[in-house]
Amino acid sequence: MKKLFPLLFLVAGLHAGEPVSLFDGKTFNGWTGQDGEAPGAGWSIIDGVLQLDGKGGNLFSEKEYTNFDLQWEWKLAEGGNNGVKYWVTKVGGKEWLGLEYQMLDDQKHPDGKNGAKRLTASFYDIQAPSVTTPVKAPGEWNLSRVVAKDGKLQHWLNGVLVGEADTSSAEWKANLAASKFKEKAGFAPGKGRIMLTDHQDKTWYRNIRITEL
Repeated sequence: MKKLFPLLFLVAGLHAGEPVSLFDGKTFNGWTGQDGEAPGAGWSIIDGVLQLDGKGGNLFSEKEYTNFDLQWEWKLAEGGNNGVKYWVTKVGGKEWLGLEYQMLDDQKHPDGKNGAKRLTASFYDIQAPSVTTPVKAPGEWNLSRVVAKDGKLQHWLNGVLVGEADTSSAEWKANLAASKFKEKAGFAPGKGRIMLTDHQDKTWYRNIRITEL
């Protein structure tokens, strides 16, 4: 697959909107549980940081997004597992699913031994990072970024482009067919909500912002 995406995204960026904060550092404004309910008790906001500590349920953006540039800072506890999903919809009328930017303690969480498609910054279970990822140690802040434009995707980590995909390509379709989502009709349709997942591992977020493209 030819790597033309950076040029395409640069051109798209000329017509981007203004960055919008998805987390104001004080409230859960703009976020809900999956059915519109308040976030679970495991979620809290302390000193401008959104924290998951215990079971809190998945946290969903109220708004859906198609083309966007999403950036956030995060850190995990040692041995932790979490992720940010996008294009999240209710598949089959029962499961909230979407593409996942994996966040993992690659060295100490068991999923780190299940192949490169499960490592930090992968397209979870679909496509591995294309370079060695500059992930920081548990307890240190990482900066992640997902860019989606007309079905083309980029995953960034700490300023490095670590993965690209074209969801209309034969390569992507083959990867999807080999994943755990292969029988999920309507999976990641190109539009949906942002979701902060709950794997009951301690996770911290700050500076969550999005630009619609």
